Amino acid sequence: MAAVTTSVARPATTGRYRVMVVDDSTVIRGLIARTLEGDPEIKVVASVGNGQMALDALRRHEFDVVVLDIEMPVMDGMTALPLLLKADPQLKIIMASTLTLRGAQISMEALAKGAADYVPKPTSSSALATAHDFKRTLVEKVKALGAARHAALARRSERSTMPRAGAPKPAAGPVQLRKPSLARPDVMVIGSSTGGPQALIKVFEKLKQSIRVPILVTQHMPATFTTILAEHIQRASGVECREGVDGEPLVVGRIYIAPGDFHMQVKLDGARRKIALDKSPPVNYCRPAVDPMLDSVAESFGRNALAVILTGMGHDGRKGCESITAAGGTAIAQDEETSVVWGMPGAAAKAGVCSAVLPIDDIARWVMNFVKGRVQ
Repeated sequence: MAAVTTSVARPATTGRYRVMVVDDSTVIRGLIARTLEGDPEIKVVASVGNGQMALDALRRHEFDVVVLDIEMPVMDGMTALPLLLKADPQLKIIMASTLTLRGAQISMEALAKGAADYVPKPTSSSALATAHDFKRTLVEKVKALGAARHAALARRSERSTMPRAGAPKPAAGPVQLRKPSLARPDVMVIGSSTGGPQALIKVFEKLKQSIRVPILVTQHMPATFTTILAEHIQRASGVECREGVDGEPLVVGRIYIAPGDFHMQVKLDGARRKIALDKSPPVNYCRPAVDPMLDSVAESFGRNALAVILTGMGHDGRKGCESITAAGGTAIAQDEETSVVWGMPGAAAKAGVCSAVLPIDDIARWVMNFVKGRVQ
């Protein structure tokens, strides 16, 4: 195997997002490439059949996003992943895996090793050719991650050209913070999407058993994948974590994950608060979606609700945070620098409904201080 050298920092690119497709099936590579090229903002620069060929292509071309298959001859995707990131640490890699238990497990491992996202792909070329949701999702993720890479490279370029002593920081976006609620939270709700699994693990590793309230999480994920996510969070936190069950009463100190393909909400049953699952139409193109969960929590808990919006593309969660704060509750969001994609948290932050916009490593500490009444 040829040695992989770490590339020097590159300037921010402009124009179309440059993509490499890596899959051992010529037919699937062609279908994915044609799907991406159908968008005027995307250019497929290379299409190769295994991880070694992808490394070779990375030495010749600059890419923003790589769509990387998992199972390939010569060098598989999991072997290639860390080598590609070593060659270009800013590269955004989307793992393409099947909707199986094994595919979900491998995808979660890939996210832990630095992949930016994953996309569950149909199991045959004929199914792929007609999979409209897959195609739309893939294009959206490539564009969101490509834009995130361009923004990160632009920030790096700005920092490198600033004088070292007394240099002003780049101006932040139009974010106006509001005071948090004076009420202690009786529930915590978290919404996330692209980059969310990694962010959730970081938050729960630090929270562990510090928060004695029910915690509800909606992560944009299909069925099977949410089962694996719950297992990973439980291992990281030492706190019981499982997919929510329709009609299940909320229990203090338990983490509930919205199961794939179901919206998860909280409903009042007399004096008890219970989980309600449904398959009503997607919200913001998603099911599960964050907004229905937050809207229901605002209605059920009012000022005693705390919402946290983590990395993800789109704006799911913004409306729900507006509901939370309108009911007297509190919302916070992850900052742009540490988000894989600053879509969801950025939308909430720019709506003026957040009491803090923080790096991912600071969120758990802020939450613990808020629960203890140390944040005013």
